Amino acid sequence: MTKKTLLISYLSLSFLLGASLGNAQFGPPEVEVIDDAQEAAPIDITGNWVSIVTEDWRYRILTGDVGDTEGYFLTELGTRVAESWDPATDEASGEACRAYGAAGIMRQPTRLQISWENNNTLEIETDAGMQTRRLKFGEAQDGAGTGSWQGVSNANWNLHRQGRGGPVISGTLEVETHGMRQGYLRRNGVPYSDQSTMQEYFDVVTQDDGTEYLIVLSIVEDPVFLNGPAMTSSNFRREANDNLWDPSGCLTQ
Repeated sequence: MTKKTLLISYLSLSFLLGASLGNAQFGPPEVEVIDDAQEAAPIDITGNWVSIVTEDWRYRILTGDVGDTEGYFLTELGTRVAESWDPATDEASGEACRAYGAAGIMRQPTRLQISWENNNTLEIETDAGMQTRRLKFGEAQDGAGTGSWQGVSNANWNLHRQGRGGPVISGTLEVETHGMRQGYLRRNGVPYSDQSTMQEYFDVVTQDDGTEYLIVLSIVEDPVFLNGPAMTSSNFRREANDNLWDPSGCLTQ
C-alpha cells in the first residue's frame, strides 16, 4: 500500500468521524502560515492522556518473540537485525531506550502530558521511558535534536473550514519527524534506521458522553530496514489530572 493510498484512507476516516460528531468538513483542509501556533490551535491536545491498548496487545503490553515481525515489511537487512535482537546487549550497551524513540514511543503503554513550552512549541512528555518530544511550528522549527531518540519534529496545523474561506470548524496537527537515532518500532527489536522519516496526524474525537480521545496516526518510511511504509494508529483517552502519572525508565523486555 502506497503512502498516498494510506493518506487517502486516513482523510476518508477523518471525514466520517467528523460527520458522525456533527463536525462535517465542507471545505478541503488547508495548511496556513501561522505566527502563533498556540493561539491558532483548532483543537486542544494539551493535558493528560493515557494509552488505550485495544490491539497488538502481545507486542505493546507484553514483548514479542525474537524475530516476530508480523505486520511489517522488512528488507533483508531489517529482518537480520530483528532476528539478532538481544535485550541484554541493548541494556549493557546503553541502548535500553531503543523502543522509546519518536517512531516507537506512542506504541508503548504510557501516559502523556502535553503542554505548550512556548507559543510555537508543543511539548509531549511520556511517563514510560521518561521521554520528551518537542513539536515545533513555524519559525521555531530548527535542527535541535538531530541524532537524539526523539529527533526533530516540525509541526503544522491543517485547518478544516466550513466552505472555502469559511470559519475554521476543526483541524488536524500534522508532524514530520526526521533526524532520529536508530531505534525499534516494537520492543522486540523491529528496527528503524537513522534515515527514517515519520509523518503523524493528531486528531481529537469527542464522544456523546463527553469523553475525549486523542488519535495519533503514524507513517514511518525507512529506506534501510523497511520495504514499505509502517502505519499504526494509537489511541489515548483524556484524564482529568495527573494523579496516575508514574515515570519509569526504559524497559528492554
